[in-house]
Amino acid sequence: MTTKLGLGIPMPLLAPATATWAVPFAAYYMFLQNRIVLQRFATETVLGDRSDSKEGGKDPLYVASRAQINFAENVPLILSISLLAELNGANRKFINYALGVLLALRVAHSELGLMAKDGVGIGRPVGHIGTQVVLATLTGYTAYLVKDFWQI
Repeated sequence: MTTKLGLGIPMPLLAPATATWAVPFAAYYMFLQNRIVLQRFATETVLGDRSDSKEGGKDPLYVASRAQINFAENVPLILSISLLAELNGANRKFINYALGVLLALRVAHSELGLMAKDGVGIGRPVGHIGTQVVLATLTGYTAYLVKDFWQI
């Protein structure tokens, strides 16, 4: 697998698995951001993450903000670790599975958790625990891949 860089110089693809998954993660992040903008227009809230509008006891702007912020707190770190793993020889099939599971977990956390009635849907604990498992697994795998570097 190669790509053309600049003047047509063949260049190997360095991290195609992580790069492939960056696309749906970015798309979902844009969806989360746009949900906040729509809530701002609907509630006429220009600044802050709380509005005067309450749907069934929960503030839709606050919930939308928390979903986006929580995504932004977790996904960039895991994508960075995935990139480091792939650049250090990780199995690309493993990277694909891990990032696919992570995307499903993050969507479940937001859509079936935070956006559920009262923000306590099953997606919230499943998404949280699953994300921690993916993070720990990718981190451990990356450490394993570079273990020879630390041998004295």
